[in-house]
Amino acid sequence: MDAIDPRPLYARATEQTAAVIKAVTPEALAGPTACAEFDVRTLLAHIVGGTLRIAVVGENGDGGGVRALAEGVPDDGWPAAFDEVRVRVLRAWESDERMAAPVRAPWGEVPGREALPGYLMELVAHTWDLSDALGHPVELDPVVGEFALAAAHAMLPAPDREGADLPFASARPAPEGADAYGRLAAWLGREPVSRA
Repeated sequence: MDAIDPRPLYARATEQTAAVIKAVTPEALAGPTACAEFDVRTLLAHIVGGTLRIAVVGENGDGGGVRALAEGVPDDGWPAAFDEVRVRVLRAWESDERMAAPVRAPWGEVPGREALPGYLMELVAHTWDLSDALGHPVELDPVVGEFALAAAHAMLPAPDREGADLPFASARPAPEGADAYGRLAAWLGREPVSRA
């Protein structure tokens, strides 16, 4: 994965996330997601807050000092809130120097080129969570999904994560014929809302 520049794929991931966020209806906000602790509204807050964290890390700041859940966003304001942090995160990670320089990620200090695939994997996973909760209103980019799946396998090689201090459950079997997103969700321990 080191040979692949993750920035174009991360940009594509943010575009599809924006498209899925725009598909959220007011009626869906209180609905369940594959992240058992999040309804759709809370998942949106996490996507926006998490993307802001990634922007701050890219700006050489302390991402851990940024709340994981965005606050004060009105129900109809999620697309604009995400677009704002999306522009900021893409700008923060655009330079070759940022990709070579160390950043403090939740899993340690690593060069930016090693951190960004993990952040991409998280964004793609949550985009799938949101898409699944909404009934998959937007076709997701298969190349982005495959890259995120490869990042997940590299970062979380053991399928059994019971008792580990990780934000992901143990892997589940992927449904037969699952695309990269379905396999990613299963690897991260997610159960689709439609199958729960």
